[in-house]
Amino acid sequence: MRIAIVGVCASGKTTLVAGLRAAGYDAYNVAQEHSCVHDFWAKKNPDMLVMIDATMPAIHKRRKVYWDENRLVSQHKKLADARAHADLYIQTDQYNADEVREKVIAFIKQKEAGKSA
Repeated sequence: MRIAIVGVCASGKTTLVAGLRAAGYDAYNVAQEHSCVHDFWAKKNPDMLVMIDATMPAIHKRRKVYWDENRLVSQHKKLADARAHADLYIQTDQYNADEVREKVIAFIKQKEAGKSA
C-alpha cells in the first residue's frame, strides 16, 4: 500500500513518513503545500492519502519560522483538494510525533481489516 502524506509546513510530514517507513509502510511526502497543481498529491496514484495539519502556535513551538498566518492560509488553499480527498485528516497540534504515527497506523490497520473481512 502506497501512502501519500501531505500537510502544511512544520506539521510533521517528514517525521511521519520516517516513522511509517520504519514500521514497514511505503509512505512518502508530497510537497503539495508548495505546488500550484491542485491535485499534485494524486500524481503517484497513492492507495491512501493522509493529511496532517497544524496551527501557527503549534508551528512556532516546533520550529522557528519566518512566515506568518498569511502563508499558512495560502498553504491551506493549495491543500484544499488534498483535504477533500484525504482518507485521514489529523490536526496535529495536540499530539506528539509518536501519537500521530500511531493514529495513522491504527487507521491503516482498520482499513486493511475491513478489506479482508
